[in-house]
Amino acid sequence: MSKASAWAILLSVFLSVSCNRPQTLDESRLRGAAQDSANWLMYGRTYDDHRFSPLSQINEQTVAKLGLAWSRELSTTRGLEATPLVEDGVLYTTGSWSVVDALDAKTGDVRWTYDPKVPRERAYFICCDVVNRGVALYRGKVYLGTLDGRLIALEERSGTPVWSAAASDSTKPYSITSAPRIAKGLVIIGNAGAEYGVRGYISAYDAESGKLSWRCYTVPGDPAQGFESKALEDAAKTWTGEWWKVGGGGTPWEGIVYDPTLDLLYFGTGNPTAWYRALRRGGDSLYTASILAVHRSNGQLAWYFQTTPGDNWDFDATQPLMQADLTLGGRLRKVIMQANKNGFFYVFDRKTGKLLSVKDYVYVNW
Repeated sequence: MSKASAWAILLSVFLSVSCNRPQTLDESRLRGAAQDSANWLMYGRTYDDHRFSPLSQINEQTVAKLGLAWSRELSTTRGLEATPLVEDGVLYTTGSWSVVDALDAKTGDVRWTYDPKVPRERAYFICCDVVNRGVALYRGKVYLGTLDGRLIALEERSGTPVWSAAASDSTKPYSITSAPRIAKGLVIIGNAGAEYGVRGYISAYDAESGKLSWRCYTVPGDPAQGFESKALEDAAKTWTGEWWKVGGGGTPWEGIVYDPTLDLLYFGTGNPTAWYRALRRGGDSLYTASILAVHRSNGQLAWYFQTTPGDNWDFDATQPLMQADLTLGGRLRKVIMQANKNGFFYVFDRKTGKLLSVKDYVYVNW
């Protein structure tokens, strides 16, 4: 065999292996998720968070032919709230107590299981069962938030822990039930626990190293300790009394999306602490029950809108936030939308935060 023939064979084998090797799940592939109908790579499938699948095999003509392909009983009898992710034939999902399962999407066979061993006494600080809403995938890692406030990176093929970060103070009644989000090399995670008297914040960690990049608090702390930003100094003017002694609340426990074009991160916040406005002695209690946009690079506030000023009814603004480019008034606008718990549907310009439309979608009496 000549050298030329040998090199031709080696090149052919190399190209064959390369073409069949799973693609790296990087920023480029995440931005193209809308065209990747074979996978579900993010919590909302795409950065727009529409949760829409373009697959057309199931329709009016074929739905009657559907049958069970496989089933898998998970190791729990508790609540299941995860959105499973699928990458290149592997399905990743979570169960109660923040346990992760990786399954063969075609057969249902378990590839691996990871149990973070959350202390069972943490259930005392969980308002609504020991659930978890899912994981994030990025560059060969699976990212998980745990009930006891950890953010963990796992090796995608084996489930072996790569790094773990304390995303909240384990001595306080924080919890994490939300799925992490990926934003250009950062892992974004919020927290829960406003009902138990904590101070809400959202954090960004380096996806590779697990190092904290920034933290954005949603309510002001003790004025005597100084404010982390001008935005929090301004927010303090909307509170009365010694709110910081009971945390303030405003936990961003869900409703997180990222716009890679504007490089802005959007999220909603939960109820204030104390829950009842009379106990807070009035005031709007910023930035609780609000939608916030922050700069991905540093977590600084770009704009906000408080959907329920001085919330008295647990009207969290943590419902899904959907992005779209819509023509409104003859002009193409980049918008972000939310059907809020308070009964109103909001449409904002997602670059400026300008309110473009608001309309009640149910009977409202507050």
